[in-house]
Amino acid sequence: MRTVLRRPDFRLLFAGLLASMAAESILLLALAVWVKELTGSDGRAGATIFAIIAPMTLAPLVGWFVDRVPRRPFFVGANLVTAVLLTPLFAVRDRTDVWIIYLVAALYGMSYITLSALLSGLIRQLVPAELLADANGVLQTVRQGLRLVGPLAGAGLYAAAGGWLLTGVAMAGFLTAGAVVGLLRVTETPRPVREPRWSAELGAGLRHLAGEPALRRALLGYGLGSLVMGFSESLIFAYVDQGLHRDAAFVGVLVTVQGIGGLVGGLLSPGVVRRAGEVATLAAGVALFGPAALALAFPSLWLGFGAVLLAGVSLPLTMVGLHTLIQRRTPPGLIGRVAAASEAVVSGPQAFSIGAGALLVGVLDYRLLFAAVGLATLVAGAYLWQGRALTPPPAHPPVPVPVPRRPVEQEVVGAARRRRA
Repeated sequence: MRTVLRRPDFRLLFAGLLASMAAESILLLALAVWVKELTGSDGRAGATIFAIIAPMTLAPLVGWFVDRVPRRPFFVGANLVTAVLLTPLFAVRDRTDVWIIYLVAALYGMSYITLSALLSGLIRQLVPAELLADANGVLQTVRQGLRLVGPLAGAGLYAAAGGWLLTGVAMAGFLTAGAVVGLLRVTETPRPVREPRWSAELGAGLRHLAGEPALRRALLGYGLGSLVMGFSESLIFAYVDQGLHRDAAFVGVLVTVQGIGGLVGGLLSPGVVRRAGEVATLAAGVALFGPAALALAFPSLWLGFGAVLLAGVSLPLTMVGLHTLIQRRTPPGLIGRVAAASEAVVSGPQAFSIGAGALLVGVLDYRLLFAAVGLATLVAGAYLWQGRALTPPPAHPPVPVPVPRRPVEQEVVGAARRRRA
């Protein structure tokens, strides 16, 4: 990871992303806790996450647009717009205003998919192929590491001063990200030649995912796991309330523990990609979620800490494996559509599972649902593992080849002229 951080352009992008990821880490869980405090409902708290994910079904349209605009300036503008989108939260007063939180969550979901598609293209332009896993690993390490302080900080801000201070701090993070990334200088790749029909352009990302064997298996396996992973967004509130008999804010403690696991997983993930390949890394990440969910079927504080720690390790392995695979197996002019389409393929089942989990948690025992999540993710991980040969690890690390300053022919001619002189 130190190699990629030595690159000045990546360091600047990293600094901007650090500000936006910090804003995200304090905001997302706090929105769900805010709804829980206003309504007293575990299902409605989990539905906050559903509101964030649901707009991602529009990802193909977002990706089509992202592939046709300069990435750096649009990334800056999207961060600034995200800050503005949070302003309605200042109007939330009581449970009758919960719809405002849902609206802001949905708008943020649209912003998230846009920023993710833009970020994939920026990283692909800034970082050589052999360092993509390291770049993604650095970002995931920081993202997961922020879980150590972000959720508790968000819950603390909400408890101390209410939603207005929480909203203001999050807005400052996105504004800072836009300002810092605005200093970045990127040589944009030429815009792709437009296809004859806009419908063909819109579906190009999905066609690429379906036609590339490794990407197809990755998205099918991860999509299968996502069908049940989203249950945990609502189940964790029931686990804390009914199982541990603690307040909803204690979810922030569990997410912080999960951040420790995420920090470990983020540090390990580039090495796992190099040694096992992208699909195998993704398989390991999905499969590790299985025993974590099974352990949460038993309400014990220390067992719960171990479970969320393991779940934290699984997340960066999953994300680094998937993102690196997309960046390496996608042409630059198509990467926005492919990254956005992959989010839609995964987020569609995940949105369904979050909505289903919000309903089922009020009908079925949360322990039974956690057991179902554990078994399903183990099956999904096994399916992915069977396709690990699609992305074999390199036989040896790539050796950089020095590029001559001038063509060889020019060097020979120049030497001959010097001898004659």
